[in-house]
Amino acid sequence: MPGKKILSIAVAMAAAGAQAGSLEFTNAPIPTNDLDKRSVLTSQFGIMDGEQFDVKFNTIMRSGDQPSPASMPYGTLVDINGDPIIAEDGSVAVSSSNDFASLVRGRGGDLYMVSHFEDRPAAMYLTEVRQNPATGEIKPIRTRPLDFSDFNGGWVHCAGSVTPWGNHLGSEEYPPDAKQWRDGNIDGYNAAMVRYFPEAKGASGAELPMLAQDYMNPYDYGYNIEVDVKSFANAKVEKHYAMGRVAIELSYVMPNNKTVYTSDDGSRVGLFRFEADKAGDLSAGTLYAAKWVQTSPWYGADERVAKADRDGGSADLNWVPLGHATNSEIRAIIDSGVTFADIFEEDVDGCTEVSTRDASSECLKVKPGMDMAAAFLETSRYASLLGATTEFEKMEGITHDPATNTMYLAMSRVRTAMTDGAGDMSVPYNYCGTVYALDLDSNYVATGMHGLVFGEPRTYSRGALEDNPYPADGPYAANQCDLNAIAEPDNVTFIPGYNTLIIGEDTGQHQNDMIWAYNLESGELTRLQTTPYGSETTSPYFYPDIRGHGYLMSVIQHPFGESDQDKLESAQEARGYTGFVGPFPYQP
Repeated sequence: MPGKKILSIAVAMAAAGAQAGSLEFTNAPIPTNDLDKRSVLTSQFGIMDGEQFDVKFNTIMRSGDQPSPASMPYGTLVDINGDPIIAEDGSVAVSSSNDFASLVRGRGGDLYMVSHFEDRPAAMYLTEVRQNPATGEIKPIRTRPLDFSDFNGGWVHCAGSVTPWGNHLGSEEYPPDAKQWRDGNIDGYNAAMVRYFPEAKGASGAELPMLAQDYMNPYDYGYNIEVDVKSFANAKVEKHYAMGRVAIELSYVMPNNKTVYTSDDGSRVGLFRFEADKAGDLSAGTLYAAKWVQTSPWYGADERVAKADRDGGSADLNWVPLGHATNSEIRAIIDSGVTFADIFEEDVDGCTEVSTRDASSECLKVKPGMDMAAAFLETSRYASLLGATTEFEKMEGITHDPATNTMYLAMSRVRTAMTDGAGDMSVPYNYCGTVYALDLDSNYVATGMHGLVFGEPRTYSRGALEDNPYPADGPYAANQCDLNAIAEPDNVTFIPGYNTLIIGEDTGQHQNDMIWAYNLESGELTRLQTTPYGSETTSPYFYPDIRGHGYLMSVIQHPFGESDQDKLESAQEARGYTGFVGPFPYQP
């Protein structure tokens, strides 16, 4: 139960001699009128160790901005030659799907931002920024897209992190399913990447799936991406094939510079751990997948439970080794032209049933000599074949509290295979989601996990809203999770030294997605920020000290894009925001 974990955190900190500082915020208002629902609202102020400071959202850039005449508009999608992609209406394609944005230092100490655009093809932009040393204000100077031509482009860059050695670590989410290439039924989502290749320019949308067969290799995408920024002109981009290929939300490197956790987004997914051969070098190592061994009560698929029991459950974790590889070994396998049919046999004697993201099943057997290809190119399928747990639902952000050596992991929804009464796990259904706490040992290996913070559905029923729906009209009508609790948690970050976990939402269960502060000692949730209609909060990431100021990065993705499109009054409102909340006082 959450209360027990709060006590264990306090005990651990006392044993370590740590003294947590004090941090509290006023609650941001719940949007109830049209103006507030299309605005960015924040807490009025915070108090850190007795010092009051403003809590406001500061925009660094919005999609389409040009901080200098020589800059390409921020978020412009480019092809393999670096030329802008032209949309079907003849306009330049500029993404409003702003996602993770990091703040990193160049070799000369200059400050840069590396930011994601979650599209197909995707984009990463490098922006030189200038900080006002007195006020902490951050302004963009110039920006440019990073070059992914050596990798045949980037794919759906979602969340990310900053490594302990100061590099940006990005992601590629929902990689194309190579089985579609074998079956000849490539869908439009995957085929959109064809726009990256000049030979396919001008093709109509109906032709893209057919062209994808010729222009795309699905195994080019789905990896961690490290960016080492030396200067504005010199930033090295590297895909880490040895870390496996899944629908990466983000990867997070532990303080030992070797242990990395990767969250796998989507339905029926796994939790993965990578152990690098050398500290600070992610190009080679051993990959593992988690096995959930449930310790909380087992709930039947249709069992109704009280609100207090919908805490996500608990389990011990075992780790299934998938294999060891280097980037160059896996890149060579990709370049050999390997296909899904080369890796797996289907529906043959000795095959094992594998549950897929779309709830169908496959019976697969790895062909002789293809275990390395299976482990690192079909990581989720291979993990399932070896008995790891691939039943998690919408696994999202990861963060770490160094004082208690606790990792936090968001599960946007607790449903489907997590609650179906079968397999490795069956915990209480909760479509509003849960943030889990994972206990790490001295080597940063997770040994167990349990639900800590969970949303509160408006009904006990399994997905139905008849029991206790919101009114059909009025200011709260479009919210199916309690407005004083989280809904579908997405990315998380930790404010070290202050027992404060920051939780961002990507939800359709709150009309306006929110960012929350959760006090681990008191168990109190405080609403920090709300976002406009149809947005997603992305990229909350805390920096305790950048030249004497603290920053909580905050990105607002695709306003009016997921819902309430009819409320959009101008194209300007739909542009994504990249910015930060704060600045926070510096606390040495």
